Amino acid sequence: MSQRSTQLDTLQQALGYRFKNIEFLETALTHTSYSKGDGKGSTHNERLEFLGDAVLELCVSEQIFTRFDNLSEGEMTRARARIVCEASLNKIAREHFLLQEYLLLGHGEDVSGGRDKPSIVSDAFEAVLGAVYLDGGIEAARALVLLFADELLGTVGGSLYKKDHKSRLQEYVQKRRLGMLQYRLVGETGPDHCKVFQMQVLLDEEMIGLGEGNSKQEAGQQAAKAALSKLSTLKLQRKTRKKEKQR
Repeated sequence: MSQRSTQLDTLQQALGYRFKNIEFLETALTHTSYSKGDGKGSTHNERLEFLGDAVLELCVSEQIFTRFDNLSEGEMTRARARIVCEASLNKIAREHFLLQEYLLLGHGEDVSGGRDKPSIVSDAFEAVLGAVYLDGGIEAARALVLLFADELLGTVGGSLYKKDHKSRLQEYVQKRRLGMLQYRLVGETGPDHCKVFQMQVLLDEEMIGLGEGNSKQEAGQQAAKAALSKLSTLKLQRKTRKKEKQR
């Protein structure tokens, strides 16, 4: 068995999947720099990356939908975007599969640290998933995703907590069809190097939140936070009054 065959065999063991057509895996590991240089004429992995990206989104979406039945569509979309990203895929590809060791890179890309570039490794990982899908179908691809799904999905709670107040407010208002939101700068104080901005958020021209910050963005976020607090309080008050009437 050649050295490359041994490498691919080791990788297949780590993936938990054995290819019927090993060329799919070889293509997934081939960077464009290799196909244009040392491996001139060989097929690179960009098309498989495109396919793998779609397969990954489907499999992760399925897991989020199944495991977190309390999340809205917007929350599921944000959760998926936060966990299916270059940083998380690079981490999984390196730590679970040592994928960087199996890449085929052009000489220049290799000596300049191509194996350490998150973009190259994460793209190759998506290409590998696309290759598994082509070779074994959706069940094989799903089985691969399940190997690291717990690690990815373990961050869902934290990622949702970190979502910005303006997005949360927008979703709250749209879901309940409360009206149109508008942010208005109403003041700024202090010297140029240390300004404090005041921002209002209005719902159908009625002010529902006021915030301050050292940037307009921060002031807007604080205004949205205040508005969410106010709307939540009003909702609680309405529920309380309704219960009192029912007694």
